[in-house]
Amino acid sequence: MPAPDPAQPAGRTSREASGGIVELTVLMPCRNEEHTVAGCVRQAAAFLTRRGIDGEVLVADNGSTDLSAVSASAAGARVVPIAEPGYGSALLGGIAAARGQYVIMGDADGSYDFAALEPFVEHLRDGADLVMGNRFQGGIASGAMKPLHRYLGNPVLSFIGRLFFGNRVGDFHCGLRAFRRDAILSLGLRTTGMEFASEMVVCATLAGQRIDEVPTTLSPAGRDHPPHLRSWRDGWRHLRFLLMFSPRWLFLIPGLILLTVGIAAGAAVTPAPLRVAGITFDVSTLAVAAAMVVIGFQSVMFAAFTHVYAAAEGFLPTGARLRKLCQSWTVERGLAAGGVLGLAGLTGLAFAVVRWQGVGFGNVNYETMLRVIIPSVTALMLSCQLILGIFFLSILGIHHRGTPYVRGQPDGERAALDGRPAVPGEGRLAQPAPPVNGQGSQLRAAGRE
Repeated sequence: MPAPDPAQPAGRTSREASGGIVELTVLMPCRNEEHTVAGCVRQAAAFLTRRGIDGEVLVADNGSTDLSAVSASAAGARVVPIAEPGYGSALLGGIAAARGQYVIMGDADGSYDFAALEPFVEHLRDGADLVMGNRFQGGIASGAMKPLHRYLGNPVLSFIGRLFFGNRVGDFHCGLRAFRRDAILSLGLRTTGMEFASEMVVCATLAGQRIDEVPTTLSPAGRDHPPHLRSWRDGWRHLRFLLMFSPRWLFLIPGLILLTVGIAAGAAVTPAPLRVAGITFDVSTLAVAAAMVVIGFQSVMFAAFTHVYAAAEGFLPTGARLRKLCQSWTVERGLAAGGVLGLAGLTGLAFAVVRWQGVGFGNVNYETMLRVIIPSVTALMLSCQLILGIFFLSILGIHHRGTPYVRGQPDGERAALDGRPAVPGEGRLAQPAPPVNGQGSQLRAAGRE
């Protein structure tokens, strides 16, 4: 590995100065950090020199209105201006401009120690795709993190991330992390705000990349202005992102719980009132149970819609269970199941009409009648939802016209026309997904069933 050329500015080798590929880029997103960015650049440059690493220090200036860019350049960094505002925008632009095979990113506010990057480099050289810093393991100095973030925000969001996606990352939002540039570019990351930190970890996890974690420290920031992070707004954006990337937890599991509880409660009170500990559960409970069944079934259907659409668009994987379900659950089978439910509902309503006729269409025992009518109407609603839903699932798979075939496999349009929902990703190359909710957020070709 060539040693840095002393004729070049600090932290820049002759190969980097000429625009060539280097081993490591130390990337710093920056917005109005003129009092700290130069010190961070010099610290990172000194690390590269001390370790003999062929690398560069790159500052992604995100619309600074002070002298941040001038200070960074004077300290020896290469500065790239990023016009679109946002933490994610700055990092996306910086990663695209980086010349390093590896990238270590860290905030330019003086809170991270750029002189202690050896563990990150070692793990990257050992084959890791993403190396996360863990501030809770390395140590958080007094005043470096708000109590709200230290004891609630970061632990809770990190726990949710581990629960939803099955990784072992202990600090989802650590700003000091390292990665193979090509591995991260392959994920197609798109979010422009603070949720970029979660997006990187989630998408790397879903793509099956190797994620390591090393302890790192956090010191009080040296900025002279309020932090860019907004606790509740950015916390919600992180949580929203985690939910959007996990239809299992957003739709499927809540739906199955509602469906199961609703069916059990309905079955318990349909024959007769149920008394438990002196409390009577009657037709009002039956109505609530019916609502739970309908809402739960809708939620499960939304989980199916989301999985099929997301996999067809290329931002969630097909998964063996989803592929098997799509191949076996044809439109005809869905129509048959919906028909059975509809017939059961109509039969129940016909029975209720006959009983009403038996009293000359006069007053009836409403508690008795509702025990027939509520389940019957519920069955009719489920029938309509199932029949319409199975057609919608098929429609979701037929909109990729003109994309290339994969040899030996039928395409999604053919599958739909053959009477089954198109298997997401079957016979197609994954296509980029459109922005979500106008936030520049894009779901991509890696995911979890």
